[in-house]
Amino acid sequence: MSPATGVPRRPAAAPAARTVPELLDWRCALHPDRVAIEVHGVGQLTFADWRVGSLAVAAALRRAGVTPGDRIALVFAAREWTGYAVAYCAVLRAGAVAVPLSDRLAPAQLEYAVRHCAARLVLHGPLTAPAGPAPAVPAGVAPLALADLVADGTDAPAPPPCPGDLAQILYTSGTTGRPKGVGASHANLVAGAPNHPRRLALAHSERFLHAFPIGTNAGQTMLFNALTAKPAALTLPRFTPARFARLVTAPGTGTVFLVPSMAIELLDSGALRARDTSGVMLIGSTAAALAPAVATRLAATFPAATIVNYYSSTEAAPAQTVMVFDPARRAAVGRPAEGQLMIADEQGRPLPPGSVGEVWLRCPHPRSYYRDGPATEATFRQGWVRMGDLGRLDADGYLYLADRHQDMIKSGAFKISSLEVEAALHEHPAVGEAAAVAVPHPVLGSAVGAVLVPRAGHAPHELALPAVRAFLSDRLADYQLPARVLVVEALPRNEAGKVLKRALAALFDPPG
Repeated sequence: MSPATGVPRRPAAAPAARTVPELLDWRCALHPDRVAIEVHGVGQLTFADWRVGSLAVAAALRRAGVTPGDRIALVFAAREWTGYAVAYCAVLRAGAVAVPLSDRLAPAQLEYAVRHCAARLVLHGPLTAPAGPAPAVPAGVAPLALADLVADGTDAPAPPPCPGDLAQILYTSGTTGRPKGVGASHANLVAGAPNHPRRLALAHSERFLHAFPIGTNAGQTMLFNALTAKPAALTLPRFTPARFARLVTAPGTGTVFLVPSMAIELLDSGALRARDTSGVMLIGSTAAALAPAVATRLAATFPAATIVNYYSSTEAAPAQTVMVFDPARRAAVGRPAEGQLMIADEQGRPLPPGSVGEVWLRCPHPRSYYRDGPATEATFRQGWVRMGDLGRLDADGYLYLADRHQDMIKSGAFKISSLEVEAALHEHPAVGEAAAVAVPHPVLGSAVGAVLVPRAGHAPHELALPAVRAFLSDRLADYQLPARVLVVEALPRNEAGKVLKRALAALFDPPG
């Protein structure tokens, strides 16, 4: 028996965890005093504190009337990752359903999510200050502060949740319409979790670093990495290149997770210049396609690191493809890991290698949309998840994305991949960020419009249309070349780092 946690000491190997609380109990039994999560300059959370805190909050939730199956919205700021981790596991330990939401959502967005999932209450941290205001919530939904619940102590535990019980509802980014709630069971969330300390991931690191916001699929991946990986999770209250660079090169940081927009900002800032990056062994990119030119720059900046791109979605997790950057396969996004991969026609029938079709991923214990039967039927089929992307497989089983369905640019008789255009634009020495969208054309119906952010030290006039077209002329076909160019200071992005292309298309004036 561990005197610190009250958890019986277990042998090194244990039966695979079937629920999230069981996973936390196992890690606590193995490493009670090890730091699980650290918010730089704010605080740390050990596995023992994580477990004991979740027990106390779960008991308080039950006393507040929370019953199994109730939805509990969780609204926490980036500086409150340790409190969020406690609250999340407490909700699941109480048999309820966690609904992680970003504190940076607009009031209308927060209200929509809370109403859509019919949340019983909103559990929040102090947000931006110890005495900060509670988040705006719909009338009739009680906001509760985590600190108030922790102060109530513990009582007898409730019956544990079952593997098939709904554990989490995570809302999509809503880049193509109203956000959808994606439900995941305990069995889905712990799929692939280790049951032996020698199988803990990222063993080459003492800490893995990220700056992903709470309420996103990338953020949830980091939360479960904290439960299942050997190193501690390290994050910071707010991402800036200078602050992030200091943590990247701090002793013990062996793994760094980024989204492409963060990678570009970090590289362009010069914050890593003259810093020793040799301790970083793995750079992981997720949430959006990593342009080959950006991957090449990362490889040059981190010479000891393996550059890995992860392709998945909120709907498909934990199924994903994993790609170690290979200059011989610059555009590939990998082969399947923790699941299966298929390219299919519109009727869902598998297509042979080389054929372009819809991308599907499959994993055990699939997710589904919450309270949206028609959307679930269209996206989830017999364990398979339609990704909304077009792609193809090569003879070796590597996936190449053509584009998102809605982002494909139809120009005359041609279908143009915005991803291919963006990858070529990123090779321009004056381009910091790039997005390709469809713009109206009087003859072709639509043509390519390029929205560009200059790289630091470069002037907007370097990205004038004639210069951009000349640079791309030996990289793209003539029908793929931008017909219009717009230079902006920044691309609009959502909390997950994805570009809001609908907003970009609206920036172009009608053609004269």
